[in-house]
This record gives sequence, structure tokens and C-alpha cells, in this order.
Amino acid sequence: MNLDKLIESAEQRLIEIEAEMTQPDVLSDRRRMTSLAREHRRLKELFDIHEQIDKTRREISETEEALNDPELAELAEVELPDLKNKLELLESKMRTLLVPEDSEDSRNAVLEIRAGTGGDEAGLFGADLFKMYQHYFEQRGWSYKVVNGNFSNLGGVKELLISVTGDGVYGRLKLESGVHRVQRVPTTETSGRVHTSAATVAVLPEAEEIDVKIDQSDLKIDTFRSSGPGGQHVNKTDSAIRLTHLPTGIVVTCQDEKSQLKNKMQAMKVLRSRLFKIALEEEQSKRAAQRKSQVGSGDRSAKIRTYNFPQGRITDHRLPITIYRLNEVLAGELDLLLDPLADYFAKEKLEHALS
Repeated sequence: MNLDKLIESAEQRLIEIEAEMTQPDVLSDRRRMTSLAREHRRLKELFDIHEQIDKTRREISETEEALNDPELAELAEVELPDLKNKLELLESKMRTLLVPEDSEDSRNAVLEIRAGTGGDEAGLFGADLFKMYQHYFEQRGWSYKVVNGNFSNLGGVKELLISVTGDGVYGRLKLESGVHRVQRVPTTETSGRVHTSAATVAVLPEAEEIDVKIDQSDLKIDTFRSSGPGGQHVNKTDSAIRLTHLPTGIVVTCQDEKSQLKNKMQAMKVLRSRLFKIALEEEQSKRAAQRKSQVGSGDRSAKIRTYNFPQGRITDHRLPITIYRLNEVLAGELDLLLDPLADYFAKEKLEHALS
């Protein structure tokens, strides 16, 4: 299948979606309507980008012809690089839009940060990652809530669970799954030596009750008193919840809500998401050819990124790509890395679709 065929197929799909969205049974199905609306927006944006690409190509052709005109050549030389950069960006965006997103990409997500090797410094780096993600969520207009936090006396992260809600959250954040390594001089280091430590990030698609059925008899539920900030409430109320899923051994703890019921609801949401992720990975493992776009889907043994503070350098090892804009990335400019990653995986998917 060539590119023109893919565009033609997308046009036909748009017609089908618009017809389906008028059906009474679909109009009454909120989940189906939401899914169709997302796909409709993607296809409309695809055709808009396609028109912009055609227009930009014409402009490039006209500008290249102007290079032969003595009166216009100097201006054409200035404009041509900008037009070619614009075309490259548009083509990158079209590749992303041409290949339908995975069915889970539109879901909300549960993001987990854990300290890895490196002692206290690993926990402090985990806290830096949390701040980075907070800035990114705010830039994207996503909302988030800490489901459970376990911090060290120095303010480092031992374990942190965050529920993130917004448009296309999982599809974007799943690229963050893996081991994040940091190279810097710890604040606790008096000799000024650079240490290497790590924190792990796992991203789970948020599951709903309809996705995962949990038998209550498979659960062991423990209650205990919360630790950390909270004043008298912490000391007097057994509001914290620990869920153990007996068939899998998965343990989820939630203590950030004052209500035991709310803590249980949050813990159940995380448990469903973990079980859902296991089911997805089992399904993926059965496929004969697993696409490279699934890299970083939760394999926490994979080192995906290095943050080098002395050189202000950050390297993503999956492409690989290195940029000297560490402070900007830590301030939430994650798209500096996620955009080229998304484009790389889109190319892989597109080549698969065209083959």
C-alpha cells in the first residue's frame, strides 16, 4: 500500500465515522462517541496537514526557481531553508496522524516513579523527575493527583504513584517508561565527585471496571494509619489501605486521602490498571512481530535516558538523540525529546503499514 492509498483509505474512514456518529445507538454510547470524535479530529487534522504540505512544496518549487533570477536570488536563499524546515515538520506530523493510534493511547494513565540504584541520590533524582512531570502536565493542560507517596527524610522519592487525566495521556507518557539515569554531584557529596544513580518510571493505561473484573475473594485488604503529613488525622485514623491481589501477588498501597473509602477507590483504580497492563503485555507477547513502537512500554530493565548535569546534556538512548538543553527539559519541555521519539515510532508504524 502506497502513501496515496493510505490517504484515500483515511478519506473513506472519515466518511464512515461521520455516518456512524449520527446513529442513535452510537449517540447514546458515550464511550463510543468519545472514541469516534477523537478519530474524527485526527483525520480532519491529517487532511489539513496534507493541504499544507502540498502548498509548502509548491512554495519550495517556486523559491528554487527564483534562485535563477538575479533580482530574487538573495531573498530566495534566505527563505528556502525555512520552507524546507517547515515541510519537514509537516511531514513528521502527517506520519504521526497517518497511522491510527493504539487503542489504549487515548486513556488516562497511572505514572509510577521509584528510586533505583544510588541510595539517597536516586530518591532525590526521583523527586526531580516528579517536578519535571508536574511542569509537563501543566503545559499540556492535564490534571494529576498523587495516589500514594513514600518519601525519604531528605525529600527524595521512594515510591510515587500519580493518576494523570487528560487528552491522549497514555499515548504520550508511555514513552517515559524505563530507567532514567542521572550523572551529577550529589548535594550530600563533599568531595565534588560525580555520581551515577537511577530512578525507574512505569506508565500504566488507566483501566475501567469494564476492562478488568476483580473478584473480591481474590483480595486481601489491610488498613493502617497513614504516615507523613496530616497532623492529628494521621495519628488517630486507620485510613490507609493496602490491597493484595492474591492470584498475582500485586500489592497496592494508598494513604493520601483522609477517607478510607477514597483510599480504597484509588487503590482499586491502580490495581485494575496494573492487571490491565499485564493483560496487554501478554497479548502483545503472543504477536509474532512486535513493533519497535512498543519500546518503553513498561520494561523497567531498559535504560532509556541519561541526564548529565555537569555538561547540561540529556541523551535518549532509543534513537539515540543528545541535546544540551537539560534545564529546559527539567522545566517541563519534554516535547524536545518526545516529539522526535514519536516521529521515529510513527515512521516505524508507517513503514509497517506500507509494506
